[in-house]
Amino acid sequence: MYQLIAHEAATLPVQMMCALAGIPRSGYYRFLRRPSVVESPDEVALRARIHDICLNYGFYGYRRVTEELRRAGFCVNHKRILRFMRTDNLLCVRKRRWMICTTNSAHSYRVYPNLAAEVALTEPNRLWVADITYIRLRREFIYLAAILDAFSRRVIGWALSRHIDTQLTLSALQQPLSTRSLPAGVVHHSDRGVQYAATEYVQLLQQHNIRISMSRKGNPYDNAVAESFMKTLKHEEVLVNEYDTMEEAHASIAHFLDVVYNQRRLHSSLGYKPPVEFEEDFYSQLSSTLTTLWTVSV
Repeated sequence: MYQLIAHEAATLPVQMMCALAGIPRSGYYRFLRRPSVVESPDEVALRARIHDICLNYGFYGYRRVTEELRRAGFCVNHKRILRFMRTDNLLCVRKRRWMICTTNSAHSYRVYPNLAAEVALTEPNRLWVADITYIRLRREFIYLAAILDAFSRRVIGWALSRHIDTQLTLSALQQPLSTRSLPAGVVHHSDRGVQYAATEYVQLLQQHNIRISMSRKGNPYDNAVAESFMKTLKHEEVLVNEYDTMEEAHASIAHFLDVVYNQRRLHSSLGYKPPVEFEEDFYSQLSSTLTTLWTVSV
């Protein structure tokens, strides 16, 4: 408003324009005396990088943006980044989502006790967590089953289907069984849904000596890691896209899970590292420790 008054001051009295705008003349004159702010080249580069991060990771908050900047070599404070993002209107606003129940626990299959709380997350392949969610296309709903390694939050198996059945969860489970080395005592945790309690699914877990764990009735916090992942998937991928076909959804979700989520997205629970990097760091440190112990023993 003050800029508009300054622009029109040559044609109308300042007193009249301030009265029409409902602002004091003193404020207008303070506006004229304000110091001019010129951004330094470093600040221009910083703000450009912030815009680039927000463009690529549209649902990053200021904390993750700050960590991404630090990884890129910027020495920044999170309060400063919050101020820049607020000024440039870069703070994300999450959309509301549809709510559809995907858990049917009214079945006659065996329900297993919750073992997840007993597992110490000291290395990969100690605890796998599984869950199912729906995805809305333009003309239909499809379903996604995913399995994560709770240690690194890495998606190690997933599948899409038009049917929310045991075959969907089996397809997701086959991936980590074929790609990861399984130590003794791996725990597979899920809700009590019929897709996870079904005979075929349970038998596959038992064939690989995987211990079965299920959430307590009506307690979503028992599977908090999987629930948090599904929330991230919905807000950062599904709700920002409009899939026409299942093939389109599959291609877009595959890129998000395998590239963005596993390899690029910073996770606060992992010290702001992506899951793949977190696992690689773990194995690198383990190898270094074993080498040191072997050298000392020799």
